[in-house]
Amino acid sequence: MTHDEKPTVAVLGPGGIGGLLAGLLSRAGHRVICLAGDGTAAALRASGIRVRSGLFGDFTAAVETDTELRVPVDVCLVAVKQTALEAALDRVPPAALGDALLVPFLNGVEHPATLRARYREDVVAPAVIRVESTRVAPGEIVHGSPFAEIDLTGDGVAKERLEALADALGSAGPTTRVLPDETAALWAKMSFLAPLALLTTRYALPLGDVRTRHREELTALVEETAAVSRASGAPADPAQALARYDAFPATTRSSMQRDAEAGRPLELDAIGDALLRAAARHGVPVPVATRLVRELRNAGH
Repeated sequence: MTHDEKPTVAVLGPGGIGGLLAGLLSRAGHRVICLAGDGTAAALRASGIRVRSGLFGDFTAAVETDTELRVPVDVCLVAVKQTALEAALDRVPPAALGDALLVPFLNGVEHPATLRARYREDVVAPAVIRVESTRVAPGEIVHGSPFAEIDLTGDGVAKERLEALADALGSAGPTTRVLPDETAALWAKMSFLAPLALLTTRYALPLGDVRTRHREELTALVEETAAVSRASGAPADPAQALARYDAFPATTRSSMQRDAEAGRPLELDAIGDALLRAAARHGVPVPVATRLVRELRNAGH
């Protein structure tokens, strides 16, 4: 894959994020192969991916589909939730992936190690995406945020490969940049996501109510998460994080909260427990995070 070529892209999990990226890349002229279960694959074959977006417009894009990767690709985007990751990876045999880039858009900080134990270390390129995008039906995607921003990274991945992929993604729509420090990129998202997810889910409240009615807890949790981030080797600024929460719309709800409301499995292990494990490794006390994770667990999550 070079800057002048249009990479062939597999998308594992064509849901809110995967479906949006698959649709945008197909519209931009890429060959896109969506990997999913029989029902979703049949729906995509019949009707393509239909995107409704204030930023990118409303469009339908044709994609190929399969239940397993069987053809050579340049890139495989992994857009499933952490709770479904292990089963989903059976759709991407290491031999079929070969030397293609594997780009996970997953929450948390532990999944790169999991993927590198299964695939080649020099092809795993973790990414962070900032977007609100929802699959409302198989192949039907609603992109609600006025932005879509991607950070690509990957310790050990050739920089020119990351830059070529950034060009392809950026040309298709999302603002995309390559960051040199994988740990910093992943913890930057974790530091923002963990307090948002844990508090909105624990209290079943949108962010506006959390930041007013539970301000003390939010402040303490942001400071705990920042301390763990710094101990893990990533910069963190609690005051800046609080300012970001205050700038978000009051109606903001986390994806973990939406999963709880819908009765779906929560990414509590990837977000809450991963934070606690990192804190334990570095000897950082996190009493608020520990209590919130325990209470969510006791509530049946």
